Amino acid sequence: MTFPTWAVAGFWGLVSGSALVIGAAIGYYANIAPRVIAAVMAFGSGVLISTLSLELMEDAYAKGGLDSTALGFVGGAAVYTLANCLLARQGAKHRKRSGHHQKVEREKVQTGQKEATEPGDDNGMALAIGALLDGIPESIVIGLSLLAGGAVSVVAVVAIFLSNLPEGLSSAAGMKKAGRSARYIFLLWLGIALISGLASLAGYTIFSHFSQEVVAATTAVAAGAVLAMIADTMIPEAFETAHNFTGLITVLGFLTAFFLSKME
Repeated sequence: MTFPTWAVAGFWGLVSGSALVIGAAIGYYANIAPRVIAAVMAFGSGVLISTLSLELMEDAYAKGGLDSTALGFVGGAAVYTLANCLLARQGAKHRKRSGHHQKVEREKVQTGQKEATEPGDDNGMALAIGALLDGIPESIVIGLSLLAGGAVSVVAVVAIFLSNLPEGLSSAAGMKKAGRSARYIFLLWLGIALISGLASLAGYTIFSHFSQEVVAATTAVAAGAVLAMIADTMIPEAFETAHNFTGLITVLGFLTAFFLSKME
């Protein structure tokens, strides 16, 4: 039985997004040592860096040349950074931290000590928008990968799955310490997983009608946003606990994705 390509795009986006729910369940119910969480976060960072370097940027350059790729890459990072700064003012700066950072930040928001907040506010919506901001670029990549030849990039799916797992794990552990209910945490990540599927579907259906240059620029935008996300949210969480081992573990993640790309 042959499924429509748009359905395949949505399915694989949902699969990669499901890692957020799995990671959240592990982070909420299992008592995992902070060093283990940091190590998994560093590994996931390496996997993503490898994928955006060897898969996304190479594909964007091959389709659109240097100009489209460079503009899209810097533009994606700039847009993500701006949105991330705005969310930080609303209390979502530490949304991926597994320690007590989220608890302290939530208390500041509730007492009006955080920028752009007033006493009695909460940062639940900011956290949800932040999670959405982090997940959409990755998911769109899966849909765009299908435009090359009708087959999904296995490396992209595996890489995003492996990076989503520690993201959900670390964030859920921090949310629990901040006093978030299990209902809030799991509804949030389940919603992001479903939106990941829709974003992947959109990445294919919307951009299948555009030129190679537009697809290349969009791929580069997603890559730039992902790299900015790694530097702003994942690496700081990993380094705070893993310290000097962060670089080595990140390299191992990069090498894993590199091997997968060669096997594909």
